[in-house]
Amino acid sequence: MSVEHGMFVRRVGSGPDVFWIHGLGEQGASFDAITQHPGLAGFTHVVPDLPGYGRSAQLATRGLGTLDALADHLVSWIAAHAPRPGLIGHSMGGVLATLIAERIPISAIVDVDGNLTRGDCTFSAEAAGYDRDEFVATGFATMRARVGERGQAEPALRGYHAALALADADMFHGNAIDLVRLSETETLAPRLAAVRARVLFVAGVPGGICERSRAQLDQHRIHWVGIEPSGHWPFIDQSDAFAAAVGPFLRGA
Repeated sequence: MSVEHGMFVRRVGSGPDVFWIHGLGEQGASFDAITQHPGLAGFTHVVPDLPGYGRSAQLATRGLGTLDALADHLVSWIAAHAPRPGLIGHSMGGVLATLIAERIPISAIVDVDGNLTRGDCTFSAEAAGYDRDEFVATGFATMRARVGERGQAEPALRGYHAALALADADMFHGNAIDLVRLSETETLAPRLAAVRARVLFVAGVPGGICERSRAQLDQHRIHWVGIEPSGHWPFIDQSDAFAAAVGPFLRGA
């Protein structure tokens, strides 16, 4: 692991670079198992802890409290490392992948349950229901405890609970506000459809994006696959099916 551009970054494998962007409150470690899946061999998987999250939460995050600022930060880092890389973004990371592809050339995007409409906002909507000071003081701890209870039965949420223990509450709240605001506009699907890159949307079914968002994928003719049965983390819930869908896409098949 190295520190690059104010972020802790892991690299796994060898081959063309694929950048993985985690979701709200998550950390790069959520991708540890899937980046080592044989179905995704042949790539260098570049996995940061985003500013304010995971091990990067201990580093400075000044000026990076909005999704646009975070996208600009990632663009300056990615552009310096790889021409036209592939991006895999989960949840908030899927939204960031769209924002990045609007700024620099990208070869391919795999959007994994990225927000498209208001119905996709779960933890972000909960956080946005607090004002900043209340969330930082008590709301974040309340949310984390609730995730921990649910994690007793759901492996993906056990990992999420561990990630939340590292995340910066102020960064989480600011990003949550942005996610809800963008989702409510219902412009994210057409923006994803308009990027100049090959796009694959991977939806956890039935527990990922909402029915309205799946309809928007069809409306805007975005190629998507449903991984089922799965919740919001299909690369954890159904890793073999996820790799079978994503590996050939990344290779251009």
